[in-house]
Amino acid sequence: MMVIGHRGCPGLRPENTLEGFAHALRLGVDAVECDVHLSSDGVPAVIHDASVDRTTPGRGAVVEFRMRDLRRLGVPDLDAVLEEVGGRAQLLIELKAPGTAAAALKAVEDHGLLDSTTFLSFDLARLERVRSLAARARTGALFSGTEGDVVAAARACGAAVLDIGHRALDAPLLAAARAAGLAVFTWTPNSEAELRAQVALGPDGVTTDHPDRLLALLGRRPAG
Repeated sequence: MMVIGHRGCPGLRPENTLEGFAHALRLGVDAVECDVHLSSDGVPAVIHDASVDRTTPGRGAVVEFRMRDLRRLGVPDLDAVLEEVGGRAQLLIELKAPGTAAAALKAVEDHGLLDSTTFLSFDLARLERVRSLAARARTGALFSGTEGDVVAAARACGAAVLDIGHRALDAPLLAAARAAGLAVFTWTPNSEAELRAQVALGPDGVTTDHPDRLLALLGRRPAG
């Protein structure tokens, strides 16, 4: 089971920061997940929300800032995250906004990290865009729940991974996804009870704010 640090490890360090990613790597995660928007000058900026209000001292939409100004607010660009993570763990990049597919893919290819990166999105057209630009790119289809046939939808967009909210995953869905040739990830169980349930179920990867707790449950140190 892959242990995936959600936005780094926000249970322990600020989310989507170089500090958070570095700490997740020190814990021993298999992968880290980050989110990407575009700055006004077209640079992939690693931040979850469409605005900077919640996670920085600034105010306003991410797309209204140049990347140099976002850096001053503590928002790293994707290049910096790729330099931090590359060669040390796998990277999952959630494409949060229009235009992010091409920009994020270029950054990943420029760093030679295509083989260790999975591109995620709830917008399945963005995943199709990634694969139209790089056929061997690995993509993961994000779903909150099981509205419709999520396995068929993931396959239809060419995804290799079905990444679903942990409360929606059960044994039949896990079996159906694997029968369709999909890896299965879940997000974001954080309590010990939620994490134990995922360990018992056995998806291929678990994305959590507390990778320290999951590593401990798996007997791979951390926690405490």
